[in-house]
Amino acid sequence: MPGNKFILSLTVISVPLLMLSCRNQNKTSYLGDAVPVHTYTVGKEKVVFYDTYPGTVVALNEVQIHSEVSGYVTGIFFHDGSQIKKGQKLYEIDRTKYQAAYDQAKANVDIAEANLDKAQRDADRYEELLKQNAIARQIADNAQTDLDNARMQVIAAKAALSSAATDLNYSVITAPFAGTIGISQVKLGAYITTGQTLMNTLSSNDPIGVDLLIDEKNLSRFLDIKDDTLSESDIDSTFRLLLPDNTHYPYMGKLSVIDRAVDPQTGTVKGRIVFPNPERSLKEGMNCVVKVLNASSGEQIVLPYKAVVEQMSEYFVYVISNGLANQTRIIPGPGLDGNIIIKEGLKAGEVIALDGLQQLHNGSAVRLLDADTTARQGKY
Repeated sequence: MPGNKFILSLTVISVPLLMLSCRNQNKTSYLGDAVPVHTYTVGKEKVVFYDTYPGTVVALNEVQIHSEVSGYVTGIFFHDGSQIKKGQKLYEIDRTKYQAAYDQAKANVDIAEANLDKAQRDADRYEELLKQNAIARQIADNAQTDLDNARMQVIAAKAALSSAATDLNYSVITAPFAGTIGISQVKLGAYITTGQTLMNTLSSNDPIGVDLLIDEKNLSRFLDIKDDTLSESDIDSTFRLLLPDNTHYPYMGKLSVIDRAVDPQTGTVKGRIVFPNPERSLKEGMNCVVKVLNASSGEQIVLPYKAVVEQMSEYFVYVISNGLANQTRIIPGPGLDGNIIIKEGLKAGEVIALDGLQQLHNGSAVRLLDADTTARQGKY
């Protein structure tokens, strides 16, 4: 019996020790299974980035130069490719016959006006004689008819003079607006046919347009764009231009016009952005890239892309709280050079896991390493 009491005492003492030992063992196992992770504290950042569209430089004004009169070219008054002022003399067509026609038409006007004066005097005199019953009414009527005919002859002569003056003026071709003249398609002495011979092309160059095709899905974005969407301190411009040599054009653009209809074959509509062109560095027909400020620019939550997990077309991050990783669904936005904008699912101040994501699941214990502070990169 005494021996049995001793064994029972040992048993009673051993149970608490065994439970304590198991508790310590579980605690050690729990700490050992915690996944080591670097963390990132969520915060909003100012981001600016652009969507890109192929663009083509176009002149806002362009005219093909034809002559309104036929004849030989007797004068060329510009250098090919030079800058032209509005009204500047460009070409002259042989004016000899047009000057002669004008002089003859002017003389015919003088004759017609002299005949009108004579007919007016005759009609007035015969009208007085008729009142005195000194002549027959037929004579007075004939005088009035002669007066009416003289008036019509003056009108016809003046119309011929106007036509001759127009042809004479057309024999000198001037620039309808300021711009750049192309390479002349005719030389001195060449014969020009009215309305058929292309002599040159004149195009305006400052400002200048850039045409792009807008997908109908993005049309509302362009319709909503205003020049004051963001202040100039926030962005460089709503519209920027990337030149063929991959350099940025130094001037900002402005939305000028969106075409009246969407092409049903392509689902696109043409838009035109207008840019200053004081150095004439943009040439008509040049290919370039139009950069349009993305609607998501501004204060946004931006994460390193490596912190995001994709599962069956859904996106998640692991939010760290009380030593545990909680899987949180997010709605991502555009990517930014290794980072990504988060539209929904996170708020500033939350802490997320940056690495070890393959070892994590909802509710995993984590052991925090030094925070990763290299993710934020500012503008994009």
